Amino acid sequence: MANRSNQLVNPSAREAMNRFKMEAANEVGVNLKQGYNGDLTSRQAGSVGGQMVKKMIEAYENGMK
Repeated sequence: MANRSNQLVNPSAREAMNRFKMEAANEVGVNLKQGYNGDLTSRQAGSVGGQMVKKMIEAYENGMK
């Protein structure tokens, strides 16, 4: 059995994560489509992931205040 670290702990959160990903992509100017986005460059995909992490850290830090 393969270890899949990209599996959501709560599968019902999938739609919220998709909205979050689209919002982050929009903020960094990457045009994501619903479904397959294999035509993105590594730089584009990385910028979306980086923006998502940045927003998660900000949310955590704001929750600590």
